[in-house]
Amino acid sequence: MLRPLEGVRIIAVEQYGAGPHGTMQLADLGAEVIKVENAGDGGDVGRHVRHPNETLPTGDSLFFQSFNRNKRSIKLNLKSADGQEVLRKLAAGADGVFNNLRGDLPDKLGLTYEDLKAVTPQIVCVHLSAYGRNNERAAWPGYDYLMQAECGYLSVTGEKGGPPSRMGLSIVDLSTGVQAALALASGILGARASGLGGDYDVSLYDTAMTNLCYVSAWHMTLGETVGREKRSAHPNLVPSQLYKTKDGWIFLMCNKEKFWPILCEKIGRPDWGTDARFKDFQARLAHRDLITDYLDEALSEKTTDEWMALFEGVVPGAPVYDVGQALDSPFTQSTGQIVELNTPSGMAVKTIGPAIRQPGVPPRAEAAPAIAADQRDILTGLGYTDAEIASMEAAGAL
Repeated sequence: MLRPLEGVRIIAVEQYGAGPHGTMQLADLGAEVIKVENAGDGGDVGRHVRHPNETLPTGDSLFFQSFNRNKRSIKLNLKSADGQEVLRKLAAGADGVFNNLRGDLPDKLGLTYEDLKAVTPQIVCVHLSAYGRNNERAAWPGYDYLMQAECGYLSVTGEKGGPPSRMGLSIVDLSTGVQAALALASGILGARASGLGGDYDVSLYDTAMTNLCYVSAWHMTLGETVGREKRSAHPNLVPSQLYKTKDGWIFLMCNKEKFWPILCEKIGRPDWGTDARFKDFQARLAHRDLITDYLDEALSEKTTDEWMALFEGVVPGAPVYDVGQALDSPFTQSTGQIVELNTPSGMAVKTIGPAIRQPGVPPRAEAAPAIAADQRDILTGLGYTDAEIASMEAAGAL
């Protein structure tokens, strides 16, 4: 079976996390992603984001491998005339040109539809920036944690009464990358139907705001502002939070009415399921603290694992794991999502593979490339001779 995006070519002027994460989703699905790294400065900064115990050689890192599998790499200086010529030749044979630069840079570096439509009117140009390209913050740098701070995430994360807390993962970067992948795939599909491409903008800020979803509707329509709750509780569904067990914690989410009486039966308190104080979500919300005390007492009779064995497939619940426990759990190990990459240095790296599965098709799992690993192959494919390549390298265009 073919992967669905085989035959799609994307030129990606990208670095760090959000952009590379997005194009990697398309590469996993079969797209040819040609990663354009800046000539003369060590390439993608992600190559140099290293864990203190990093074992990959300089110029590669586990961080970089986690965002760039299944891609090809070339170096270009887009500020040079030769670099611009190469870009335009690449665009002529591509479906999309993607970048995750600061919002004011795509226009300066020839990466917009206006710049490239003469090369091919079907070209789709996707721009991932911090705040967008057409507003007062276009030239601002921006990062995930800043978006979490300004867009309200810190105000709803952490224990009630405690300090504002960011989410432990780069959720805005990752979400924005997925939005960019959706923009690329949608734009390419539309261009193939209409014959015309165009510009698509995605920003960290817009994505962070989009993720507020129903919470934004509550505030703007009802004037209600969600804050932090004890035990990471859902703002209005009960029980839906952390509870104590004999040896730790369990997270229960009885987010449909039918689960409350089932939970009560499973923990040996069937009378709570018919108690008028707990008859529905509204009643249980009014008695949330009492329910927390009751469930803490009942659940403390067994370990988390024992409760999970009783609840499995009947009551929505989960053990509270650290990252290592999550990765090492038997279920994670059984899903087939973990992939092993053989890096350019010969070192084997294990990482989490794609979330999108094609039954019968194994995950595509080629390691992220060495910098400019595909330079000669791609440039000769565009018609450049070895002498011309050497001349451009000497001039700093490559």
